[in-house]
Amino acid sequence: MNTENLRLVIADWASLQKDAQAIRYAVFVIEQKIPAELEWDAADAQCVHAVAYDGSGKPVGTGRLLPDAHIGRMAVLAEARGLGIGAQILRALMEQAKARGESSVRLNAQQSAENFYLKEGYVRDGDLFEEAGIPHVSMVYLFA
Repeated sequence: MNTENLRLVIADWASLQKDAQAIRYAVFVIEQKIPAELEWDAADAQCVHAVAYDGSGKPVGTGRLLPDAHIGRMAVLAEARGLGIGAQILRALMEQAKARGESSVRLNAQQSAENFYLKEGYVRDGDLFEEAGIPHVSMVYLFA
């Protein structure tokens, strides 16, 4: 996969819904077996969304920033993992939060991704809990 020409688009849900939803469906519903009704979320229309496109224009990753400075629905297609795409999406959403004056950002990470977020400067902020049958942990990043 060519990530040299990776393009990251930040926009509203109406602009990115088709691509973001396809990625989330592939990762959460197909791969992780989360029931589809738990994936659809009315909050999407209130969020800032990010979609990463590879060099050929294929959407390969997505994330969103909610109005309360919570980063959610981070997903990267299996064939694009390990290439730094998730980190680019995360940092772009963090910059959006910082630009609007937030002092911190929060997220609920799947426990399997906790080390990724720790490397990005997040700290654990709560006990382990289950969401959609998957262990999660609350994390926070404080802007300096």
